[in-house]
Order: sequence, then C-alpha cells, then structure tokens
Amino acid sequence: SRGDGRAGTLAPCKIFPSNLDNPTKTYELRTSHSSWSVVFGQKAELCSLPFQIVSKGIPMRARRIHTPSGKKDPLEIFLGSQSAVPSGAELAWSYGRIDARDSLVFRSDQQPLEVTYDLIVGCDGAFSTVRKQFMRQTRFNYSHEYIPHGYMELTIPPKDGDFAMEPNYLHIWPRNTFMMIALPNMDKSFTCTLFMPFEEFEKLTTGEQVLSFFQTYFPDAIPLIGERELKHDYFLLPAQAMISVKCSSYHLASQCVLMGDAAHAVVPFYGQGMNAGFEDCLVFDELMDQFHNDLGVCLPEFSRLRVPDDHAISDLAMYNYVEMREHVNSMWFIFRKHVDNFLHTLMPSTIVPLYTMVTFTRIRYHEALQRWKWQKKIINRGLFVMGAAGLCGTFLLIKWLAQDLDFRMENLWVWSHYLKNNGNFPFGTQVA
Repeated sequence: SRGDGRAGTLAPCKIFPSNLDNPTKTYELRTSHSSWSVVFGQKAELCSLPFQIVSKGIPMRARRIHTPSGKKDPLEIFLGSQSAVPSGAELAWSYGRIDARDSLVFRSDQQPLEVTYDLIVGCDGAFSTVRKQFMRQTRFNYSHEYIPHGYMELTIPPKDGDFAMEPNYLHIWPRNTFMMIALPNMDKSFTCTLFMPFEEFEKLTTGEQVLSFFQTYFPDAIPLIGERELKHDYFLLPAQAMISVKCSSYHLASQCVLMGDAAHAVVPFYGQGMNAGFEDCLVFDELMDQFHNDLGVCLPEFSRLRVPDDHAISDLAMYNYVEMREHVNSMWFIFRKHVDNFLHTLMPSTIVPLYTMVTFTRIRYHEALQRWKWQKKIINRGLFVMGAAGLCGTFLLIKWLAQDLDFRMENLWVWSHYLKNNGNFPFGTQVA
C-alpha cells in the first residue's frame, strides 16, 4: 500500500491481512505521524474501532446559521500508530514513490528497494505518484479542477474554559459568494475556515482592512476570535487552494488499484472525502469475499462500481458549497427543506432527504443523486399543482363572494327603494 492517510491506513487494517497470504506493508513519505493534522469525519465504524474513534469526536446535530447582523486531531494519529495495525501489516516511513512496473520502492533520498507484491494499493493523495503511472497507459481518463475559491483557517479560543459557542452545531456564516464555517475541537476551541475567491483574499493587505471586512460581514465573530488575534492570524499563511480530481478506471491490470484521494479527491463541502475513501475499502473487501480473492475479477468490478459513485460525490460536494454559502439565505430553500422533512416524516421510505441518503445510509452516491433529482422533480411538480389549485380556488372563492355581494347589494337597494316609497316592510318580511 502506498500512502498512510485515512484510506491508506484502513486498507491494511480491514482488507488485506484477511484476504491475501502475504503480509502487507504501507510505504509513507512522511517521517512519522507526529506531523499530521487533519479534520475528524464520519463513518469511522468501518475500521472496526468505533468506540475509540467516536469518543474522540463531537456530534454535529444541525447547522447554525449566522446572519450578517448577527489541538491536533487524534483520528489519523490513532489509526496510524502501530497499536492500531493488525498483525501481518507494517508501516514504513520516508518512502517517496513506487514503480509498479519494476517492483521498486524509492526512499525519500531516491535509494531504490526491490520488493515483491500481490497488489499495490495507491492511497497517496490528490497528487498521487502511483496514479502518474496509470497516466502512462492508454484509455486512462484523468481530470482535475481547482475551484476559484481558497480557504484560510482561524481559531476561536475557549471562553472561561468552555466552548465560546454551542459545540454541537456546524456554524455557518453564508455570504453568497463566500462563507465562513466553524467546527468544535476537543480542547473546546473552534477551527474557523474562511472560504472566499482568491481575489478577495488578495484585497485584504493590512490588519485594519481585515478587521473592517469582518466588521462588515462577520461582526459576531470578531469578539470570539479577538481583534488582535484576527489581524495577526490572517497573515500567518496564504489562502490555500482546493482541488477536485476525477479519473477512471481505478485499476491497472490485476496489479494495482487506486483508492481515496488518489482516485477521487473532492472539495470538502459535503464532509464525505474520508467516508468515500473508507467506502472504497469496504466495497473492495466485499468484492474480495464475493470473488474469492481473485484480483483479476475483483479490480475491474471495483472500478465499475466505484467510479460513478465517486464522481457523484464530487459533483455533490461542488453543489453543497453553493448551498452552504448562498441557498441557505433563500426563503424558498428553507421552505423546501421543511417540505422535504415533513414528507420524510409521512413517507420515510419513499421521500428521503439527500443529506440523509448520503451520510446515514449505504445507498450508493450516484443512486442517491439520481433519487434526489427524481424527488426534487416530483415535489416541485406537486407544489406547482397545489399552488395552481390554490390560486384557482382563491379566484373562484373571490368570484363567488363578489357575485353574492352583488346580489346582496341589489337586494338591499330594492328594499331601500321599497321603504322610501311605502315607509315600512310588508308584514312578515325579513331582511336577509
């Protein structure tokens, strides 16, 4: 296995010791896990260490929207330690690249080491060196896209030894073309991430400009971060780029397969990057059992199943950025969310919100996307029909009331004319 990130760590933990005769070895460029810093994600139960990992996280129960008026993560360090690796699996640090054709592994000092293998698993991230060897082959499709927005991280420190905001929410400051989010940490701080077009970052060149910008768009965040800290921390690091990678297929003959970001790096706005990598391992494990460890059959089937799913979650992550920074400000969007949730309560197996399908079920990503589009079409048509029926009903009611009013006015005029001429009502007459 090449790469010891989340997918690269899970692969030897879950799959290969139980499915291959030879022991597994993971080659990692970094010198140790002590330099790692990542964000905790979901579906950690796939690595068979649920309690230890979930206990290191904070549950997110809902979004908290902020209007204009208004410590290192332990996951990879735990998974990347030798105590989490099963017998038969080994971690090797400071290895820069693998040459699958010549069975060579190169140390970071470029010294080669010849190895034998059943299968190479490339889990070496968005800039995968294993994937570069795929690109030498014919009929390998590859594309990457840098989105025009970058990101910058800021910190909200604890207040009086506790969280400065409600910890069980994903805090969002949506501002249409940009946004800021905040996620809680175990040390009771929050990590704020500002997502914004690069040209907007470049406009802010002094601490006073940064403070003025936050006073305009994120006024409630200033006392949480601190004016001095904000003006200082903003310039610690430049805004970082975000890349989305798509490729197909994920395998090379029966010798090599890509997983995790090496196969499908996604932008972070759906919180599914780690989950997609974990599902790669889970699906591969299921296929190995189904096809009795026959790599010649398993690898093509893995590509057939995972490529459409991973492309779908990539597209959903792009869409969710627009939703988080812009749509959540729309009254129609909020109304539709209430309608979706109401219909889900009435018909839980028929109408399922997209986020629920993606995050809390094993529904495949591309099937969830297709089902969501179908639900969206049906619900929108239903709302249109109901709206049209409501308008027609209102028109008919107003028309009936107008006719009834004309009749009553005419009746009143007749009686008033009669009273004027006769002075009183006929005996026994009642006025309607």
